[in-house]
Amino acid sequence: MLENKNAIIYGGGGAIGGAVARTFARHGATVHLAGRTRASLEAVAAGIAAAGGRAEVAVVDALDEKAVEEHARRVVEEAGSLDVSLNLVSRGDVHGTPLTAVPAEDFLRPVTTGITANFLTARTAARHMSEQGSGVILALNSGSAKGSPMMGGTGPADAAIDALVRNLAQECGPSGVRVVGIWTAGLPETMTREKLALHGADLDEAAFERLLTRLAEMRMLRRSPTLAQIADTAAFLASDGAAAITATFVNATAGIFTD
Repeated sequence: MLENKNAIIYGGGGAIGGAVARTFARHGATVHLAGRTRASLEAVAAGIAAAGGRAEVAVVDALDEKAVEEHARRVVEEAGSLDVSLNLVSRGDVHGTPLTAVPAEDFLRPVTTGITANFLTARTAARHMSEQGSGVILALNSGSAKGSPMMGGTGPADAAIDALVRNLAQECGPSGVRVVGIWTAGLPETMTREKLALHGADLDEAAFERLLTRLAEMRMLRRSPTLAQIADTAAFLASDGAAAITATFVNATAGIFTD
């Protein structure tokens, strides 16, 4: 689906980023993995290369405007085009505390980090794509703007990204650029007790297993999405098969909420 496409994946060394990168590469794309930790990026790239795919690695801070712009410029100069851009960088969300008790710093961090990183990477990609007359900008969040209690700043952060996707799509559509988002939430393969503790949820093993069960029960399909399903969704949206889709979000939550 993505033969001869060049895709930048910010946060490409993470669980979702790595899964998407491997799927993009399997469909023929050259993936340019960008992030702050070289070791994790190189591990993903090595796996892609071993499977016969093409991957490049660059240490890029998505909050650094000049670094983002310089990296994208190099990709275009060396590869010839920038066809897909996907931002998956972490935002420092903190969960489990009521809004009336959450510290302002913890509330604001995902909002400012998330919208800044997504804006810088999407704006940079949109400039190059508008010049070449084609391209797809993808974003991903949990859909918590629809209402998720005890999620701190996650809801407002998601709402900001939702608005950015729709507004950028309207502005760049006449230049042939599509902007599309994916909603997904609570992917078990990305969750560990240690990671949850970093987000404010300190659970023992029994509580962790109950959480996973509860996540599945909350969904209309009574099962949680898998990393492979989210990666396949991203690959389709990035492909010409989704050429009529823009200015919207695909609900890949297995039905936690309706559109």
